[in-house]
Amino acid sequence: MSSTETSSRPVRQKVDLTKFAWLSIAAAIVTITLKAGAWVTTGSVGLLSDAAESVVNLVAAVVALIALRVAFRPATERFLYGRAKAEYFSAAVEGVMIFAAAGVILVTAVERFLNPRPLENVGWGLVISVIASLVNGGMALVLLRAGRKHDSITLRADGKHLMTDVVTSAGVLVGVALVVLTGWERLDALVAFAVGVNIIVTGIGLITESVSGLLDKALPDEEHEVITEILRRRTDGTVTFHGLQTREAGQEKYMNVHVLVPDGWTVKRGHDYIEGLEHELMGVMPTLHVLTHLEPISDPASYEDIPEAHVPIHGEDEAALRPPRDDADAQG
Repeated sequence: MSSTETSSRPVRQKVDLTKFAWLSIAAAIVTITLKAGAWVTTGSVGLLSDAAESVVNLVAAVVALIALRVAFRPATERFLYGRAKAEYFSAAVEGVMIFAAAGVILVTAVERFLNPRPLENVGWGLVISVIASLVNGGMALVLLRAGRKHDSITLRADGKHLMTDVVTSAGVLVGVALVVLTGWERLDALVAFAVGVNIIVTGIGLITESVSGLLDKALPDEEHEVITEILRRRTDGTVTFHGLQTREAGQEKYMNVHVLVPDGWTVKRGHDYIEGLEHELMGVMPTLHVLTHLEPISDPASYEDIPEAHVPIHGEDEAALRPPRDDADAQG
């Protein structure tokens, strides 16, 4: 590869996302203070459940901060691929904490249903809760946008949790308002119970996503399409590809593929071709790590080592794409 090609190679850089975790921590402290004040003002178990979920938000944000710091560390001799998967542990911990918060909320809701109490100062309580929800909603949008932009499951999980909190708060507000309108005090407990069930659903989703990441889940279909489109465009009868496999680890993406080239190519020519391929792939996916395996295109053995689990590139039996055998090439 020439020095010009080297200088134009896309730079693979990890982004420090801890500033978003600090923002989430600040937002959680503000909302806990506001929601606790709303609960003390009204005595509503629904608002208490809402405040309890915000405590979980704070703990989750601290865990996210730790995970993002670990994930941002560079690779070492002990961790050759870095520590990007630390983000999945953060999402899993957040999911577990959501279950714990839901348990507290459900128990409290049942107790209040059996022993209903009148609400007080509902107007002020609702105003305070609305302000807290606006803080959470704004923070959730920031985290979700940053999570999508930087492929961070930690930020996406935190954002989804906060957005669930916003929906939860809306339900609690409606429930408290209905208690005032109908005078049925047990409705407050029923709303709190529904909040607990909704939180459990969110926790299941977060744990499922984190486990999938720890088990090396493949890249999304839309990213596979970007990769396979480049490979299909480069398939011209003299060069073809098969055995594409992908996985992701936090911000990092990985792929490996077999590259079948004419038998007469030198090692340098094959290397230069692969460098060009990697350059093109990284141009559209800067965090992608590409591992290639070079094979002679006319050797039948080159078509017998396709991994059982792989992404189809050409949408048909890959062995059928084998070009006619050139005896001259086969003899070297």
